This record gives sequence, C-alpha cells and structure tokens, in this order.
Amino acid sequence: MYRIWQRLCAEFIGTYFFVLLSAGAVCADAALHSAITSAAASSTALGTLGIALARGLAFAILVSALYPISGGHFNPAITLGAWVTRTIGSISALLYGVVQLIAAILASWTLTALVPDAIWRSVSLGAPDLGANISRTQGIFLELLLTFVLVFVFSATVPDARSDSTRSARFASFAAPAGFAAGLAIFAGYLVGAPFTDASMNPALALGTAVASHHFANHGVYWAGPLLGGVLGAWLYRALFARSSSL
Repeated sequence: MYRIWQRLCAEFIGTYFFVLLSAGAVCADAALHSAITSAAASSTALGTLGIALARGLAFAILVSALYPISGGHFNPAITLGAWVTRTIGSISALLYGVVQLIAAILASWTLTALVPDAIWRSVSLGAPDLGANISRTQGIFLELLLTFVLVFVFSATVPDARSDSTRSARFASFAAPAGFAAGLAIFAGYLVGAPFTDASMNPALALGTAVASHHFANHGVYWAGPLLGGVLGAWLYRALFARSSSL
C-alpha cells in the first residue's frame, strides 16, 4: 500500500506530463504550420490525427506506468467519478484534484517558457474553446458525452489501485493494455470533438492552458461537461456491471 504522499506525487507527475505533451502537441502543430512554405510540405504538420494520437498515447503510457501507485487518474473528472462510486475517499479525492490542477498549471507555464511566444500565443497554448456555431449548451453536452466514454472505459479497464491482492493479481497480466484502452478513448474522443469543442475531456488540462495563456473563453463548458460526464460514466458502469462482478 502506497502512502498518500506517494500517490499524490504519482498524480502530479502523470498530470504534469499529460498536459505538457497534450498542449505541446498543439504547439508543435502550430510550429510546423508556420514553417510550411509550400503545399507539398503541408504533410509535415501533425493535424487533428497527430494531436489525437499524441494525447491518447501520452495518457495510455502514463496510466500504465503509474496506475498501481495512485490509480492513474490525471483528470478531475475521473477522480470525481471515483469519489462518487466510493473507490476513493473524500480527502484523497480533494487532494488529487488540487494536485492535478497545480500540475496542469505548472506544465502549461513550462511550455510558455520553452516554446517561442509567437507559436504558443497563436493557438492559446491549446486552451480549448468552442467552434463556430456551437453554443455553450451544445459544448457542455458534447464534452459530457466524450468524457462519459473516457470514464466509462477507464472504470471498466483500469484496475483500482486499492484492490485486494487477489483482484490485483488477476488484473496483472493485462494492466498495461488497460491503460491503452483509456488512451484510445481519448484518441477517438479528440477526433470527434476537436472541431467543435477542442475535446478537452479534462478540467485540469483546460484550466492549466487557460491560466498560462489567459484564454478563458467559454471556460465553464470545460468544467460542467467533463465533471458531469465523469460522474455519469463511473456511476453507470458500477451500477450496471461492478456489483455483479465476482472479482
């Protein structure tokens, strides 16, 4: 059993690098676009597919590495869902959320220090915002649905870090692939949602990039949607399936 400070360190490291790599991919795409001098060179830009892949792989790798320590949340929506379904205590959930937000802000500030101003400012460091003709209500519901899928898949595949030894041993053989299932949910979610809401699915990612870039347009969407989606995804999985499990 890991101590609380070790679990918080794992959440900090995981969230920090997830935000660094996620927002960094948006900045890298902007840098590649700015360097393009001919139509033939346009294939060098990452584009939506490349950014989606970067986010999904980053989450998958970090969850696979750190879930045995903290549960591998790296997202307040996942933590809130875990709290609602009583797989994490109230104090731990509160501390997880605080650490995740701090890590996201620090990761975003790191990028502003390392990436040229003209690059990260041109994309507001990847801070999410609504697409053209998308209302706040539509944005909230889309973020809710995308986060629902993420947290539902996470709840179904990523083992609980506090599981008993029998359950942990049973999951050991496919723990790493479980992290990749959650990463694929982010990958698919970004492909669908990027043109409409930038597919944040993570309030920490939204807040960190918004604080560092001072871009808070429609910011409430990226709290309301993901948090509601996280609660519904975790609760529905547990209500439908977890209670009948023989694990």
